[in-house]
Amino acid sequence: MTETTAPTGGLTPDQVATFERDGYLIISNALPPTTVQALLAETHMLLDDFALADHPMTKFSTGENSAHVGDDYFLGSGDQIRFFFEEDAFDKTTGELTKPNARAINKIGHYLHALSPPFASLLDPALNPDLLGAGSSGGSVAAGGKESHPAAVARALGFRDPRCLQSMVICKQPEIGGAVPPHQDSTFLYTNPPSAVGFWYALEDATAENGCLSFLPGSHRWAPIRQRFVRAEKGGGTEFVDNAGLRFPAGEAYGEKVKAAGGDNNKEGEGEYVMGEVKAGSLVLIHGNLLHKSEKNLSQKGRIIYTFHVIEGEGATYDERNWLQPPAEGFTRVYRS
Repeated sequence: MTETTAPTGGLTPDQVATFERDGYLIISNALPPTTVQALLAETHMLLDDFALADHPMTKFSTGENSAHVGDDYFLGSGDQIRFFFEEDAFDKTTGELTKPNARAINKIGHYLHALSPPFASLLDPALNPDLLGAGSSGGSVAAGGKESHPAAVARALGFRDPRCLQSMVICKQPEIGGAVPPHQDSTFLYTNPPSAVGFWYALEDATAENGCLSFLPGSHRWAPIRQRFVRAEKGGGTEFVDNAGLRFPAGEAYGEKVKAAGGDNNKEGEGEYVMGEVKAGSLVLIHGNLLHKSEKNLSQKGRIIYTFHVIEGEGATYDERNWLQPPAEGFTRVYRS
């Protein structure tokens, strides 16, 4: 991610400064209620309509209790809409599914931003004129209207050619929604230099009880991308490998020397995490180097969110080792209005 001067829209100067300082930014009322409801309706339709007959019963794992997923169903999801189960949706003795389909799915991904019209509308405002009213409530997005569009936000963050490479609905299911340990998104969506930023939209309230996000503020400035999640060279599947490329975005604001100089004194993955409880309709921007996590959902209330990730298409290299490979037409340009 490049350094930015005065933004051209999408975020106020104070919001840009907060993101650069903390590595995340919470924007309330980023989506109007009509858009939230449309995206929730699409999510429930997808959950209700998918069939088990030809599903390989792939479970999504965060790596906390078992190996990360890496079968062909997962690796081929870059241009598909596919469904991944919660690990705890199955009986550990019999392996039988113990929850209804719609209450057993952890994640739907990874091409919603192209194949699902309601989700595609977030990147192409012509598909959803209602989105242009986002940000008008509370004035939390600069200027409201078109300035709330992801392209305007990406420009404010310094992107020259923002590309959306994956999108997901994540269902933190009641009682079984799995914990996600501290991680950095650029480990999984690596460019050289790192450039990923997550756009994380709450479609339902995310609270301490149902597993909201927590962040280690400022860790993006000193926590390097030490490893990459890639396709295994032998035997198929996926693996983590040491990162031989750049570990930080360009700029003097980043690097292990920032921590050594006393800018931050936390050990990687440790320290005082800040809980990010948000209301439905909120947008959370997450820097690719930022350490963040979420706890298991033991409550009776689910937490459905939609997230897509943007990388720099100009001056950053995305290579063939990454687990997610681009579709034939390339990664999706973030539409400009």
